[in-house]
Amino acid sequence: MEDKFSKKPHSLHLENRRGLKLTGVTDIGAFDEESVTAYTDYGCLSVSGSGLHVEELNIANGILDISGEVTALIYSSKTSKEKNIFKRLFGA
Repeated sequence: MEDKFSKKPHSLHLENRRGLKLTGVTDIGAFDEESVTAYTDYGCLSVSGSGLHVEELNIANGILDISGEVTALIYSSKTSKEKNIFKRLFGA
């Protein structure tokens, strides 16, 4: 069975743990100097580090460019965004 929609291609390029370039980004969640949450058709990507800054964000083209020291990249299921909304609203 085919997907109901075609997935946007997604890639990431991490250079010397200091700069991260992502493509295929469909949305962005909360971000601060220690974490950035990006959503793709392949799941939610949590970026952890220190001194993180969003240098470029272009949702129309799916581009996210982050500077700072990256210490972890963690993918989770696509439903994480939905769970976070309910958690914030209802404390669940």
